[in-house]
Amino acid sequence: MTRWQRVLRADPVMADLIETYGDRRLDPADDEFRRLVVSIVNQQLSTASAEAIRGRLFDLLDEVTPAAVLAADREALREVGLSGTKVDYLRNAAAAFRDRDLTREGLADHDDEAVIDELTAITGIGRWTAEMYLLFVLGREDVLPLGDLAIRRGLTDLYGCESRAAMRTVAEDWRPFRSYGTLYVWAHYED
Repeated sequence: MTRWQRVLRADPVMADLIETYGDRRLDPADDEFRRLVVSIVNQQLSTASAEAIRGRLFDLLDEVTPAAVLAADREALREVGLSGTKVDYLRNAAAAFRDRDLTREGLADHDDEAVIDELTAITGIGRWTAEMYLLFVLGREDVLPLGDLAIRRGLTDLYGCESRAAMRTVAEDWRPFRSYGTLYVWAHYED
């Protein structure tokens, strides 16, 4: 049993989730920019809508790189289902990736809050998107994305939490492995 499993299993609700959903792992994306694009497209959309738009976007771009996003025709990007605002957000992210090292290596010695600060300096990237980057690109183990509706609903369902403060209190027992707890709450919510 890993250290994170021992920590989470001390919480009876988490122990049940681990039994129900099996082994969940942080699996950092191979392509940092592509994963950031996924998070931007996913912002405030249902899973089904986001998947459909992403599929059309990725087909349009052929390869998902900063250069491809910056070179893509604005109207073509809109035709895949992106709002004008999201087109701007994607282009802002592409320019930031072109101009700064936002890769795993470039952010390796940044703590979580420094990464969030670096990413949220890009117009169109808020805390939620930055936290998704911490989880799914950098593989950081102690992220609790309370800006995520599924996490809040899952914590309310599982623990009866009525506020974000109560959610933070529940998740304190998972430190320093709140990211793994997050994966199990998502699994429960999606079930």
